[in-house]
Amino acid sequence: MSQVHAPHVVMLTSPGVGHVAPVAELAGRLAAHHGFTSTIVTYTNLSSPTNSSALASLPPGVVSTTALPEVPIDDLPADAHIVTRILVVVQRTLPHLRALLRSLLDAPAGITVFLTDMLCPAALAVAQDLGVPRYVFYTSSLMSLSSLLDTPELARTTTCEFRDLPEPVVIPGCLPLRGADLVEPLQDRANPVYDLLVDLCLDYLRGDGFIVHTLDAMEHETLAALRDLSDKGVYPPAYAVGPFLRSYSDKSAEHHCMRWLDGQPDGSVLYVCFGSGGTLSSTQTAELAAGLEASGQRFLWVVRLPSDKDSCGSYFGPAAGDPLSYLPEGFTERTRGTGLVVPQWAPQVEILGHRAVGGFLSHCGWNSSLETVSSGVPVLAWPLFAEQRMNAVKLEHVGLALRVSARREDGVVPREEVAAVTRELMVGEKGAMARKKARQLQAEALKAAVPGGPAYQALAAVVDMWKCAHSSPAVAAGGL
Repeated sequence: MSQVHAPHVVMLTSPGVGHVAPVAELAGRLAAHHGFTSTIVTYTNLSSPTNSSALASLPPGVVSTTALPEVPIDDLPADAHIVTRILVVVQRTLPHLRALLRSLLDAPAGITVFLTDMLCPAALAVAQDLGVPRYVFYTSSLMSLSSLLDTPELARTTTCEFRDLPEPVVIPGCLPLRGADLVEPLQDRANPVYDLLVDLCLDYLRGDGFIVHTLDAMEHETLAALRDLSDKGVYPPAYAVGPFLRSYSDKSAEHHCMRWLDGQPDGSVLYVCFGSGGTLSSTQTAELAAGLEASGQRFLWVVRLPSDKDSCGSYFGPAAGDPLSYLPEGFTERTRGTGLVVPQWAPQVEILGHRAVGGFLSHCGWNSSLETVSSGVPVLAWPLFAEQRMNAVKLEHVGLALRVSARREDGVVPREEVAAVTRELMVGEKGAMARKKARQLQAEALKAAVPGGPAYQALAAVVDMWKCAHSSPAVAAGGL
């Protein structure tokens, strides 16, 4: 008798820890709850040690990793958009991906299903040619997915820049969005990234479905609208399977900032962090520091090296240098009693779960948004790039977040605004209301992933489809 192999999923992830970490968590969940083995495929181009560390704790023998070979991108201009760089790498590595998938199809376990990252849907064509079931693992909100699915039609029917659209963009099941709140790479039609992203949106339609890292309770109306459109054959179906959150690490718990938090009163500390890739200008860094100091509130700030050119300057890893040297003279000494500054990195999940943390000044990356929801902590929304403006709109609408306001002339959030909104979030009436909503959403997030919860059921339903398809001889052979 032939040996029966566990179902095997191949998962392609784009660079950036915000993409790699959810893939790692999904692979772990598929192994623990559904008996899958996984191969996680990364890119040699644009990789960083942070990406590798996100994969380090996966169970060997159940989850394996491999990297597509490096391809040349030195023909791109030095100021090429970060998404341009990623999408060019994705396109140029497709022949290597095809060879890898063919080799895995010939292996005893075969390929049950292929999952591609939200930035890599061009890879769906390869899986389609090989007859492999294929899904997009979408690691942001359903609202941003809906907006991207709507983008080709919006691009066809408008001529002005999206930020100049006179009327809100209305998408089924979503909040009305200002054009300026649509994803940042679409805000300049003259930039090569614009056409690349419109093509990416069309590539999504090659998939058999979307596995979406979101919480049903936050986006139920959007999920229902997408389900209706899927039933009509407009889009592939979407499954809300989040949030996936990594467990607390004993090593992270030993970080010195955790001991500092142990000495602070309950709910008194504002955690300040702009994600793994977000960077502020040197002027904005100084204004944020002055505002935190003037607020009189306790804070824990993860400081990164400023960039006056790029708000995502640390996306592929931190720049060399001492970020604390860019803080105002005497700042750390003057705030020593109430604040702590940490260079480059701190254990975010552990910090958000600490009893002393009562607010999160966040760039509104989707992973951070789900982590703060799962911790019951309200948000001070400060979006920087990608789909973060849209996420901030969502968080404010559900009552979880307050927003900062920047000066129109230079986009800087002044120190007076920082101080005022910090006080409002931490000790004001609006902050108290956001804190109440955060606790309600935390309860929903805790229910979502347990057996019988909506996220557990959604993932189980799609996994059952994968397993049924895997038992078909044509698919198990790769359809070749």
